[in-house]
Amino acid sequence: MLTDEDRRLLKLIAQDCRLKPEELSIQTGLSPDYIKKRIGEWEKEKVIVGYQPMINWSRTGEEKVAALIEVRVLPQRGYGFDKIAKRLQKYPEITSLFLMSGGYDLTLLVEGKTMQDVALFVAEKLAPHEHVQSTATHFLLRRYKQDGVELMGEEETIQRLVVSP
Repeated sequence: MLTDEDRRLLKLIAQDCRLKPEELSIQTGLSPDYIKKRIGEWEKEKVIVGYQPMINWSRTGEEKVAALIEVRVLPQRGYGFDKIAKRLQKYPEITSLFLMSGGYDLTLLVEGKTMQDVALFVAEKLAPHEHVQSTATHFLLRRYKQDGVELMGEEETIQRLVVSP
């Protein structure tokens, strides 16, 4: 069970994992030794599962296409959706994989260099999978906010002309 202090510490780490224990100590009032100990425990318990920067690829000039793919699958007896999800998560094209409620069972975030790369992944690897019943692909056109971080600054707001009768 998390204490209020632990919850606050985790939120700060999630916002900026580059902060040192001494900097986190100033913001939380917790000792650097306690912070180091808790982070070590959370890493061991898989509460903290990784540290990675969030990159706004649209500013790099790199070609990168992303799509949300909804997937209907036949759950396996005794395993439900877990066994299928464990197989699918091995594909490097899939960057995120979620069990969903509603009309589809799984939602995947897939990335490739081009729309054709993503489409080929769906056609050649995902759709032929024995437990996949159907897919629906939705290409991401622009990311405005991701993981709580706004990706567009005020200067990027598109100005529209006012149309009046």
